[in-house]
Amino acid sequence: QVQLVESGGGLVQAGGSLRLSCSASGRTFSLYRMGWFRQAPGKERECVSALNWSLGSTYYADSVKGRFTISRDNAKNTVYLQLNSLKPEDTAVYYCAAHPTAGYYRDYYSTSGYAYWGQGTQVTVSS
Repeated sequence: QVQLVESGGGLVQAGGSLRLSCSASGRTFSLYRMGWFRQAPGKERECVSALNWSLGSTYYADSVKGRFTISRDNAKNTVYLQLNSLKPEDTAVYYCAAHPTAGYYRDYYSTSGYAYWGQGTQVTVSS
C-alpha cells in the first residue's frame, strides 16, 4: 500500500503561483508513475501532469503546458506541481495519484491508470 498526502493548495489571484506537494509513504520503492489530477465542480477528473518516477519523463495536458511544472524528490518520496500564471479556470480540487506498475502511455493521463490517490487539496484562483 502507498499513502499519499497533498499540501500547498489555497486561494490566489489570477496570474499568481502555488506549489503543490505530494508526500508518499508506505511501499514507495514500488512506485512507477505519479500524476496530478484536478476536478472542478460538475466536471470530470482530468490529468494535468504526470511523470515516470524513475526516469523523470513527464506528461502535461495542453491546458497547462508552459504554466505548470511537475518534479520529484526521490529521497523525500515527494512529487511537486508548480503552478504559475494561474487562471480562474484552474480552480479545482487537485489530487495526487500513484501507480506501482508499468502500462501503456495512456495510463499516465487516465484516472484508471492509478491505484493510489490522495485526499485532494483545493486550489482557488480569483479573477
